[in-house]
Amino acid sequence: MPPKTKGKKRKTGEWKKKKNSDADVEAEAKHRLVLLEKELLQDHLEMNRQHRALQVEMEARSKHLEGEVRSLQEQLETCQREAEASRKEAEQALGEKDRTLAQLRAHVTEMETKYEEILDGSLDLLLAKLRAIKPQWDETALRLHTRHKELLCQFGLNPLDL
Repeated sequence: MPPKTKGKKRKTGEWKKKKNSDADVEAEAKHRLVLLEKELLQDHLEMNRQHRALQVEMEARSKHLEGEVRSLQEQLETCQREAEASRKEAEQALGEKDRTLAQLRAHVTEMETKYEEILDGSLDLLLAKLRAIKPQWDETALRLHTRHKELLCQFGLNPLDL
């Protein structure tokens, strides 16, 4: 019988070992699970912090960019107003230049007409005076011509040979 007792004790001891072993494994598994959950929560906490930091950074960047956009829009509007004012000013200057050129052309045309009238009138007067004086010049020229002819003949020269 002694061997049977030994066997029962063995089984009880083994069972206790097994029971302790299962409890140890379960406790170790729970401990590992708790450590993993802790690690997961710490990672989650760090990620939340990083996420918040990134959000803050993105909000700051967004506000900076919004300010920059506003500034650029104001600059654009200013440039557009200045360009419009310059365009209007240029149009006015061109219009004024065109009006001045038209006035000058009209003035030149008017002056040409007046000068033509003056010149025509002066030439008409000159021609009238020349026509009036022509008979007298013709008479004087004929007398001079006759006198020169006589002088040439006195010197023995034939005026037709000259």
